[in-house]
Amino acid sequence: MKDRVLLFINGDAPKSFPNPKNYRLIACTDGAFHYLKNLNFPLDKLDFISGDFDSHSGKDENIYDEKFIYTPDQDKTDFHKALEIILEKGFKNVDVLGGSGGEQDHFLGNLTVAFGFKDQLNIKFYDEFSEYYFVPKSFSVKGIKDKMVSLYPFPSVENITTKGLNWPLINGSLSITSRIGTRNFAVEDEVSIEYEKGDLLVFIGRNYL
Repeated sequence: MKDRVLLFINGDAPKSFPNPKNYRLIACTDGAFHYLKNLNFPLDKLDFISGDFDSHSGKDENIYDEKFIYTPDQDKTDFHKALEIILEKGFKNVDVLGGSGGEQDHFLGNLTVAFGFKDQLNIKFYDEFSEYYFVPKSFSVKGIKDKMVSLYPFPSVENITTKGLNWPLINGSLSITSRIGTRNFAVEDEVSIEYEKGDLLVFIGRNYL
C-alpha cells in the first residue's frame, strides 16, 4: 500500500496535479487552500488543512470545517507545522508542491524547514522546473540521462565523488561561500553521489509525478 503524502504549501501554484490515487494522505496549508480552490482541485480529497489561518479564515467553507487544524504557533511556519502533523500520523514520504516561487525568503525558509526534518521524513519538492531534496551520504538515482543536475551544499560538503555527470567530482569539496555544483547534467542513465561530511541538496530537471 502506498505510504506517500502529498502536501501543498503557499508558493507558486502547480500547473498540473499528480494523481490523488498515488497518495494515502493529501493535505495543504491554509494559504495553499486558496489556489487549490481556484484551480478546481477536488477539495474532498484533502485529509486536512492546517495553519494559523492568517491567509484563510475558513468562514466561507463550512463544508470543510472538520478538516481544518488550527496551528497558531507563530514561532513555526505553516509548512513546519504541517510536517509535524504528518510525522505524528506516522508517514515518512512527503511530496511537496508550492515550495518555490513567490517571495524568495519563503523558498529559503522552506528549504531550512525541510533540512530540519531530513532525518525523520523523506521530503521531495516539485515545481515547474525541477524536483529537489536532501540526499544521504551514499545516493543514486536512475532514469535521468540528459537531465540537469545541480548539487547545492547546505552549507558545505566534503570529500564528494560523483559518477554519471558531465563534470564529475572526485574527492572534492563544495561550499556556498566558494564553490557550488549547479547546472551540471547527467550523461548516464544512473548518477551516483557519495560524500563524507556535510549536507547536500540535489536538484534534478523536471520529472513529472
